[in-house]
Amino acid sequence: MKKQGLESMGRRKFKATTNSNHSRPVAPNLLNREFEVGRPNTVYAGDITYIPTQEGWLYLAVLIDLYSRAVVGWAMSERINAQWVTDALVISIWRRRPGKGLLVHSDQGSQYASELYQETLNANGFICSMSRKGNCWDNAPSESFFHTLKTELVHHRRYQTRAEAKQEIFEYIEVFYNRQRLHSTIGYQTPSGYEEQNRNAA
Repeated sequence: MKKQGLESMGRRKFKATTNSNHSRPVAPNLLNREFEVGRPNTVYAGDITYIPTQEGWLYLAVLIDLYSRAVVGWAMSERINAQWVTDALVISIWRRRPGKGLLVHSDQGSQYASELYQETLNANGFICSMSRKGNCWDNAPSESFFHTLKTELVHHRRYQTRAEAKQEIFEYIEVFYNRQRLHSTIGYQTPSGYEEQNRNAA
């Protein structure tokens, strides 16, 4: 590597985003790692991560439709709070119009257990599911998305501003990930292509 002028990418500093040490009620793990879903808008999985910039951390919350692995809702903020994760949920509702009975899975973080987030779920007739405490495998599709985002984009960039990071992450999700990137779990199709093909087949 030295002869070729190559350098390995070092492990990034860990930034905790989940605070499960709270007194709010938590939901059972109803998803139970059943990640293969037969219909769209029946199971969403949500999670949060952080993006480093020279201005400070930028936090990203997403919701993924497990049917097609499409990112159906997302929000970015410089603060971790209940409003931010609820915004991602509201965007998914506005874009997809899921019906009552939608299962929405997340970890046990305080943002997801908050009154605001839970009230939004209840108002729309959605069912809450949460991973077991400290068990990332219970939300593997969301973890996989964040790993892909950081491997393919974030770890190759040094963002000067949060606005710069927001723009590139928006383009990655909406232009590349949902519409161009192939996924092995859906037969090496794009999320949008998979949904369109199956909609036409129906």
